[in-house]
Amino acid sequence: MYEQKTKETEKDVIEFIENVDSPKKREDAYKLLNLFNEATGFEAKMWGPSIIGFGSYHYVYKTGHEGDAPLVGFSPRKAKISLYFAPGDTEREALLARFGKHTTGKACVYINKVDDIDSEVLKELITQSVSFLQKQYPANG
Repeated sequence: MYEQKTKETEKDVIEFIENVDSPKKREDAYKLLNLFNEATGFEAKMWGPSIIGFGSYHYVYKTGHEGDAPLVGFSPRKAKISLYFAPGDTEREALLARFGKHTTGKACVYINKVDDIDSEVLKELITQSVSFLQKQYPANG
């Protein structure tokens, strides 16, 4: 049976940020913490060892696989900062066109630093992602 690796934990978000090696990444993590908090209204929670998530939803795939995930989140990784938004959101691309310097993965958007992006567009991406997931999974938060 599949065991979900990334689960909400009781670890302290501020303690996690304080342990980020790079002072610049630490500063950016605090900026992102404020932006995500302001845009979602949700309290930040640690998901797994390194993702700071906001809100949560329960998903069930057609395959029967199910689990919980944060609505949105970020992680100040060594190489780049990972931003987590809703996979499958068709509005994301239009917002990313105005976002600033970034690269994308399936569900992640990667940035080098907060100064490379438009904070207002980030807030739009966050609220759009939350709205999209709450429509997709209406029984959730």
